[in-house]
Amino acid sequence: MIIFPAIDLKEGKVVRLNQGNYDEMTVYSENPLEVAKKFRQAGATHLHIVDLDGARGGTPENFSVIEQVIKHSGLSVQVGGGIRNEERVKTYLGSGAARVILGTAAISDPAFLKSMIERYGEAIAVGVDVKNGFMAINGWEETTKVNGVSFCGTLADMGVETVIFTDISKDGAMGGTNLDVYRDLAKIKGLKVIASGGISFEEEITELKQVAYGAILGKALYTGTLDLNRCIQLAGSEDGAKVKESGSTL
Repeated sequence: MIIFPAIDLKEGKVVRLNQGNYDEMTVYSENPLEVAKKFRQAGATHLHIVDLDGARGGTPENFSVIEQVIKHSGLSVQVGGGIRNEERVKTYLGSGAARVILGTAAISDPAFLKSMIERYGEAIAVGVDVKNGFMAINGWEETTKVNGVSFCGTLADMGVETVIFTDISKDGAMGGTNLDVYRDLAKIKGLKVIASGGISFEEEITELKQVAYGAILGKALYTGTLDLNRCIQLAGSEDGAKVKESGSTL
């Protein structure tokens, strides 16, 4: 299983929200590239980065910052937040992003999602952000009537290979993740699921390894609750043994 340390950006700063609430935000760093490089030093090979301003407003407010991280961190970067047209998809992929994440656009414009899958294949992932079981869009501020798990099945049928599934109620709460939903999602054939939201315990890494393609770690890394290098080893990442002596302190 791949471990994706996370960087959420607001106004160019590394922040974390509590359960998607923009009024409950903690700033952890004003230097996202430095944070990404520390993740790499701790053994990470991949990075999950989100433009929160873009997710909320629909425009890529933090593009220049993200571009620097993509080009200079040495990590394989997947990026999301406000990517709602092909121009932005092409811009991020052209800058070196390994994968772009469609969220709001995936549910509001299925035809657009289908065309992006046809043109860019596995470089397109879908962020399925769920509140009380239903899809949330526009920076998690609007809840739809679309069931998140059922939507993942639809995505698999459409040819989507990778889904980032977040239970918003767990995100940033440090109370653990929703393991049951990932066990359910594992039953969907042909879908790579990246678990996100509230992962706080080593035991969860061990459990998720059995059912998920990847796991995103956020607040638990920033608070020191989880050690990145240790999590990489638990997940069975190929680079785990090589970086055994590295630290992951932010």
